[in-house]
Amino acid sequence: MAEREKPRLGVAMIGHSFMGRVHSQAWRSATRFFDLPMEPRMRVVVGRDAQRSKIAAQRLGWVESATDWRRVIERKDVDLIDICTPGDTHAEIAEAALQAGKHVLVEKPMANSVAEAQRMNDAAHRARARGVHAMVGFTYRRVPALKLAQELIAEGRIGEVRQVRAQYLQDWLGDESAPLSWRLDKTRAGSGALGDIGAHIVDLTCFLTGQRFAGVSGMLETFVAERPLAAAAPVALTVGGIGGSRGGGLGGGFEASGEAPGPAAMGRVTVDDAALVTARLISGAPVILEASRFAWGRKNALRIEISGSRGAVSFDFEDMNVLHYYDATQPGRTAGFTRILATEPEHPYLEAWWPPGHGLGYEHGFTHQVVDMVRGIAAGEDPRPSFEDGLHVQRVLEAIEHSSGTAQQWTEIHDQERR
Repeated sequence: MAEREKPRLGVAMIGHSFMGRVHSQAWRSATRFFDLPMEPRMRVVVGRDAQRSKIAAQRLGWVESATDWRRVIERKDVDLIDICTPGDTHAEIAEAALQAGKHVLVEKPMANSVAEAQRMNDAAHRARARGVHAMVGFTYRRVPALKLAQELIAEGRIGEVRQVRAQYLQDWLGDESAPLSWRLDKTRAGSGALGDIGAHIVDLTCFLTGQRFAGVSGMLETFVAERPLAAAAPVALTVGGIGGSRGGGLGGGFEASGEAPGPAAMGRVTVDDAALVTARLISGAPVILEASRFAWGRKNALRIEISGSRGAVSFDFEDMNVLHYYDATQPGRTAGFTRILATEPEHPYLEAWWPPGHGLGYEHGFTHQVVDMVRGIAAGEDPRPSFEDGLHVQRVLEAIEHSSGTAQQWTEIHDQERR
């Protein structure tokens, strides 16, 4: 008897730069390595420029391209909208897609403001009643070593959580001559290092500890107030790559149009370059957060260490297949951090991949994100992190920004979303 055909899940992706490339890789590989209850189909990729979008579709594996996301949302062969655009467009696209009965995956941070995130969460709540589901793309939750850390903490292996120390350090803006991109424009990005990378460690703290934030005191700093305006980028850069530390970094290519400005043309930076935060979880446990895109020599140093009453876990993404675990109940004579190489078949997500010791990379977390999203939809459940989770992160970011503007005044966080 022939195997029963799986339900198809038509996917449209909006945006095809850095995040779009990574998401495309995930949609291509998920069904090739994992047994999923539905079969994702990469229907259409959407961009502002028709020619660039066409090239992106060809390179990234989409059947076709389009330039009008509103018309794509109306298509009957599209079931899920994957939003990989700058933050200023997230709310409009997500709300329209949910209203049209489409599942939504939106890149982090969820929105540029609490008000936008609240509207998105309300839309997701209404859609859920109709069997439509939504998720925020905090993909580091899907790194096997970090998922293992979450499991160990949930099992009580480190006891009561007492302290959290988290950093996310990059250096791609360390060079003052690096050009202005949308990530340095508050109207498009919402914030700088705070939302771009700080949002990840806020979410990871919640994910790993199982707690939310109660309050924060924050300080934001902008080191370089003006930067050269970017020239129009060639198609190869916009579609096919990201610059290095001195080439635009994680901007994903620049989409300025018209003639290249002269060497003296400068633009104002309207976001933070670094964020320093002290906080408390709802249990009272203290938290220290640092996010910077000016940390020379740190390319993608997402680090988090959680100390409890019976032990600790420690992780650094620049050694992403390793988790360090300390068991404080062991005799002092032989006590020490155990280095766990999270590549065994019993480790999270590893059953589908390579033999032990053959490490995974950055892109695998996005594949796991697709896997969890598809399985959640098939089960009729909102995959985590939900829009409620994303709204909490947005509230934390806004509280940090408010605190920074009031001489680091302690700012409480009040969650009011539906449960």
